[in-house]
Amino acid sequence: MSPKSRLYTLVKAWKNKPFQEVRDACGAPWLGLSSQALEDHQSWSKRQAISHEPIFNCKGTKLTGSLFRPLLKTTDVQLLRLFMEGLDTIAYWYRSGRYIPGILPIPMHAVSSNGYVDALSDLILNSRLPVGLIALGIKLPPDPESAATCKEGLWRLRRLGVLLHLIDFSGSPEQLRWITEMQIEGVHFDMRKFRDQTLSSDVLSQIRNSPYSPTQIYASNVLLMKDLENATHWQIDHCYGGLMMAPLSRHQMLQINDSRIAKAIFSLHPHQHPNQNGDK
Repeated sequence: MSPKSRLYTLVKAWKNKPFQEVRDACGAPWLGLSSQALEDHQSWSKRQAISHEPIFNCKGTKLTGSLFRPLLKTTDVQLLRLFMEGLDTIAYWYRSGRYIPGILPIPMHAVSSNGYVDALSDLILNSRLPVGLIALGIKLPPDPESAATCKEGLWRLRRLGVLLHLIDFSGSPEQLRWITEMQIEGVHFDMRKFRDQTLSSDVLSQIRNSPYSPTQIYASNVLLMKDLENATHWQIDHCYGGLMMAPLSRHQMLQINDSRIAKAIFSLHPHQHPNQNGDK
């Protein structure tokens, strides 16, 4: 083996080195870490392993985004650190040549705080990511009084080129007003609400009342073949859940090849008829 070939092999092995090696070294008791610091580091390593849920188009042939799950259940102490981790992951994909938009859920009380909005703005600006790669996952404010403050904070973040996604969509009139007023780019609803008929297809048609609307529909918790059939029938734009693909690490996301891995996975779950969408 020539020296150049040996160097190539070493570099390739280093790039594919799993996070477990780093976690074992940093978590050694002889490093003098406190129990709280060790627990925080182990939770960080766990998030690196399973924290990114891939999102595909309805046919499952293209990776269209990722949901950063640790931000769904975060405390105020962890919020900015987790948000920075999410931005760092999106930048990691972008530097690796993959244009993978990331959805970072944010609690509404943080959006209504000027201090949090200033900190989030600084993190977004320092990431130097292009417009379209960062999306905030938001919910409706708990009361009408805080709605005006939340909207002000969201407009400040939107001026930085951040997209807005409404998660946990239930079809309420207030949510529909927010979609129109705030020009929401993505609406996420749980497919289980279709199964128990708490969400009707008429509500989805109201979102698409204008052919020029920028809003796209995301179906979460796609677990059954019937869910994929419903998503195809109602022309859902994006799907994610256990039937699509389990959460991955940020390095594993780079290994998803749109033309090979995704198609191979969905060939195991044929959810379309041969003559559907004009295929003969």
